[in-house]
Amino acid sequence: MNEGKIWCYVSPNVGLPLFFLAIAVVALLVHASILTNTTWFAGYWQGAAQPAAVAAAPASTEVAVN
Repeated sequence: MNEGKIWCYVSPNVGLPLFFLAIAVVALLVHASILTNTTWFAGYWQGAAQPAAVAAAPASTEVAVN
């Protein structure tokens, strides 16, 4: 693992919290951008599922013969 030497220069007591904080910030930014740029995401979080429309019965195709 090439990145293992980073802990020779940065203490894990500082580096790991910064790493996890960066992950949390990126996750929040992604969720915020999805929330502000879509119309369906806010409704999804609120549980506002629209009821399915009831399909109308098909019109009769029979032709009356006299």
